[in-house]
Amino acid sequence: MDDRSPGTDGDREQPGAGSGGVRSVRRALDILNLLGEDRPVVTLREIIDATGLAKTTVLRLVQTLEESGLLWSHPLGYTAGPGLWRWAYLARSQWEVPRETRKVMRDLADRLGETVNIFVARDTHRVCVAHEESPHPLRHVVDVGDEQPLWAGASSKILLRGASDTLLRRVAAASPHGESYAERLRARAEEAAQRGYAVSSSEWDEGLTAVAVPVTGRSGGVIASLSVSGPSHRFPYEAVEHFATDLADAASLISAQGFSHPLSPTR
Repeated sequence: MDDRSPGTDGDREQPGAGSGGVRSVRRALDILNLLGEDRPVVTLREIIDATGLAKTTVLRLVQTLEESGLLWSHPLGYTAGPGLWRWAYLARSQWEVPRETRKVMRDLADRLGETVNIFVARDTHRVCVAHEESPHPLRHVVDVGDEQPLWAGASSKILLRGASDTLLRRVAAASPHGESYAERLRARAEEAAQRGYAVSSSEWDEGLTAVAVPVTGRSGGVIASLSVSGPSHRFPYEAVEHFATDLADAASLISAQGFSHPLSPTR
């Protein structure tokens, strides 16, 4: 039934409505997702317009979020509540990479003048778990938690080393090239393994070049990628070779320190 009809059981998942869980939970998450650095306060009208829900439904959801401490009343509308801070603190404590790793990354970013990232594989995607930004005004920025597909990018070639045929086919199927792209993905991963590093140029972001190397676990398996990225005009051939050497040294140090993260495999 229509969400705007009072007295209905509209918050229950209806047959054929998908497998995303209870609709009321998704709606509440949609409201929370309206908040961000560029919009720390959201008005009731903005929530109604963005969600397309009836005012009564929005009020009910907002009240529940307030009671849970996830939203907080503000003179101009609603903002993030203390409950979100508790969750954010927990997530930060779990997601942060070791302090020693961050120091190596910061030193590398300062020395190379480009953004440094660590990615780990998560199913058919790679997830950024740490980054240190370039000091240049024009720089490449990937936020911690951002997901990018494994079918493109220098880090993907590192993370797909030794991937199963099944995973490669799934990654390829999600790409614009189709499942037959799996062989190309394997060839790129093998080439990167032989060379010791991978390079990409405009594979995911137009005008962006990246160089990546593996971070290894105790048994020598790849558990993450360490990469440097920036505008392609700052990555001539001789710079790529220099970046790869510095990255390899930094990755060896991070590996020796014992890199760990909840999303990274243990190898």
